[in-house]
Amino acid sequence: MKRLVYGLSISIGYNRTMETTVTKNSMVTVPAAISRMMGIKPGTRMQWDPVEGTNQVVVTVLPDRAELARRLRGTGRRWSPERDAVAELVAERATDG
Repeated sequence: MKRLVYGLSISIGYNRTMETTVTKNSMVTVPAAISRMMGIKPGTRMQWDPVEGTNQVVVTVLPDRAELARRLRGTGRRWSPERDAVAELVAERATDG
């Protein structure tokens, strides 16, 4: 997961800070450089976690469904590389009628 840390300003690693302002509707604009770097686009979900005892918030960019599917693809093979679960399911369904 990708993370951003929001405090009074945003530091993006190469000594360039960016500031944003919260609107009256509690909305924040993510700076373009950070949006590009983190792959943030319309519809991207973000998780906001306050850091207790500080004035910082950790913002995690949550993966979309397609990214989650890409991450899962083929992960079961490491436990049973010789097994074809899809073929087994098709055969099971065929015997069930």
